[in-house]
Amino acid sequence: MRIDLFQMERTQCLYENDVRHNLSESGVLPMRLQDILDGSPDPDWLREARLKYPASRGSERLRERIAQFYGDATHDNVMVTNGGSEANYVCLWALLERGDRAAVMIPNYLQGWGLARAYAGRADAFRLVPRPGDGRARWTLDVRSLERAVTRRTKLILVTNPNNPTGAVLDGEEIDAVVRAARRAGAWIVSDEVYRGAELRGPTSPTFWGRYERVLVTAGLSKAFGLPGLRTGWILGPAKTIARLCAYHDYLTLTPTYLSDRIAEIVMEPARREAILARTRGILRANLPALETWIAAHGDLFTYIRPVAGAIALVGYRLPIGSVALFDRLRLQQSVLVTPGAHFGIGRYMRIGYGYDQDSLRRGLERIDATLAGLRRRPRAAAGT
Repeated sequence: MRIDLFQMERTQCLYENDVRHNLSESGVLPMRLQDILDGSPDPDWLREARLKYPASRGSERLRERIAQFYGDATHDNVMVTNGGSEANYVCLWALLERGDRAAVMIPNYLQGWGLARAYAGRADAFRLVPRPGDGRARWTLDVRSLERAVTRRTKLILVTNPNNPTGAVLDGEEIDAVVRAARRAGAWIVSDEVYRGAELRGPTSPTFWGRYERVLVTAGLSKAFGLPGLRTGWILGPAKTIARLCAYHDYLTLTPTYLSDRIAEIVMEPARREAILARTRGILRANLPALETWIAAHGDLFTYIRPVAGAIALVGYRLPIGSVALFDRLRLQQSVLVTPGAHFGIGRYMRIGYGYDQDSLRRGLERIDATLAGLRRRPRAAAGT
């Protein structure tokens, strides 16, 4: 089986530790282990822990606490994985056969696009598009493109909500449109909700769970919780389907890690969970103004729609250079890493992470300015993709 190069992850793996200013980070400043253990019922358990195999699906306590994050669910609806990426991999591996089709939201984190093309042979795009709203533009679901993408051969519809890279959140009508399309085709909905809980304002983003009988939700502790190093993810779905997915997980990592499972139990205790998400939201609200001030200072060079959730902002630009070429120039000339729009299936955009410390963010943006100034002086001409 041949698989597409996962360009975003491959380039980040190659370069993220070689630059001075990494603005490609897509989460918030990671928590310290001490911050999690302090205040736990038994903070010294770590010293005494025997590093045995944990329960293959994750401990019952952890699965119960994950289920509580979604309302009407139990531990039987949950399987714990090693990161959200493994959760997505297991879902698409299990659901897709050669000759099936998958409808994939674009722009998006393109893991699902590559897996759909590998396992089914075909991925069909439906789109989020920028549209004006009441006083503020927003990214909205293009329902017509959804209807074109979902056919009788569609086996699953993949959404990312809140979305990466736009930070958009589907409203109730848009969620209903996805559910109607899935019902019409008899398709599964796989909803990647790894940014749920990282809202800048307002309530927690709505989940697809409970809206349709064929829903699998994937998520984890990497983004909204600021704990990427735990490599803890999960799949939430119908109990019988979760049991079937376990057979696929047996061919991969078999179990979560023992330490991650135990630490995740502490994190997902409801009161602790909400305190951690409040920390995340505080970081986002404190840091985003610095990025928005920089964007506004460039006049009409940029197009920008404020994210609703997540530590990432998608910034369009009017410059005579494609997004990958701009990415390379910033990396080589300024030692700054951003993520190009091409890595999400779109054009002249760059995704900028703003969830770490403000000083590093400002220094990275200043370095970008030096390259932008040179490009604005050039005559307009095509320059890469």
